[in-house]
Amino acid sequence: MEAEPAPARQPAPEPDAYAEELADALVGLQRLIRRRLRAGLTVTRLRGAEVELLRLVESRPGIGVTEAAKELHLAGNSVSTLVNQLVRDGQLVRQTDPADRRAARLLLTEAAGARLRDWRTRRAALVRDQLDRLEQSDRDALRAAIPALRGLTENLREEADRP
Repeated sequence: MEAEPAPARQPAPEPDAYAEELADALVGLQRLIRRRLRAGLTVTRLRGAEVELLRLVESRPGIGVTEAAKELHLAGNSVSTLVNQLVRDGQLVRQTDPADRRAARLLLTEAAGARLRDWRTRRAALVRDQLDRLEQSDRDALRAAIPALRGLTENLREEADRP
C-alpha cells in the first residue's frame, strides 16, 4: 500500500501581502462588528470617534480635552467638536478645572455609562456567538494571537507618540 503524498504546503505570503491581509482582516472585522451593533438601536447611534472618546473618559474621569486629543491621536479642535456634541446630547459633562479655570475636565453622564455598558454587553455577546461557530483550533489560534495583537497596537501607539 502506497502512502498518500503529504498535502502541498502553501507558500508563506510575501511580507507586504501578509501585512495587507492582516490589516484588511482587522478593519473588516471591526466594520462588521460596528454594523451588527448598530442594527436594532433605539437611540441615535454614536460614531466611532464618539465611542472612543466616551470610553477614554470612562477609563480616565476628569481627563482634559487636550490630553484626550493626544491620547486619541486627534486634533484638539476635532475633540472639542466631539465634546460639544456629546455635552449637547447629554453624554458628557464638562466641568471647569479648579486648578486652572481655563481648562475643562470631562466626566460621563449616567446615561453614557449605561450606554457603554449596554454596548459592551451586546458586543461581547455578538463576538462570543461568532466564536462559538468556529472550530476549537481556530478559537485557540485567536486566543493565542491576542498578546501579539496587543503588542502590535502598543508599537503603533508608541510610534504615533514620538515627536
